Amino acid sequence: MFVCSILFRSSLAAKVKQFTKSPNKKSKTCELDSCYFCTTFLLKMNIESIRNYCLSKAEVTEGFPFGNDTLVFKVNNKMFALMNLKGDLSINLKCDPEKAIELREHYDAVLPGYHMNKKQWNTVILDYRIDKTLIKQWIDDSYNLVVRKMSKKDRERIVQHKTIPAKKA
Repeated sequence: MFVCSILFRSSLAAKVKQFTKSPNKKSKTCELDSCYFCTTFLLKMNIESIRNYCLSKAEVTEGFPFGNDTLVFKVNNKMFALMNLKGDLSINLKCDPEKAIELREHYDAVLPGYHMNKKQWNTVILDYRIDKTLIKQWIDDSYNLVVRKMSKKDRERIVQHKTIPAKKA
């Protein structure tokens, strides 16, 4: 097992603070591909931040219907995000079919949905190639896409908690 080369240069507390402030800057990441610190501590923080963001949305539940390696987020029992917890950290997000193709062409960390309908789902590799705010925007888009397809009664109940933007014509 490798130990992070960054930890040799200063204390753990200082580095944790540094990573949480700017985890996507190349100058602050470890040079080792299999660094224990970078592949466990930083990714777990990312898992928690994404989990908290998804759970902050109206009527969202989480579960493990596909086993302990895949965390699923649902709104009104409809999936809008699936997060792989083992191996390479990734999240599957529902997407408008045209936008899905556009994102795949523009970002090399966006792939057709793994084990999903490739037209409507993208898999996003969470390795700091894509900014957190963009990932949150895509989570919002996925959530809103699922909510818009619900019955009027369900939409109205959910909208009471949070406003869902109207679909652009």
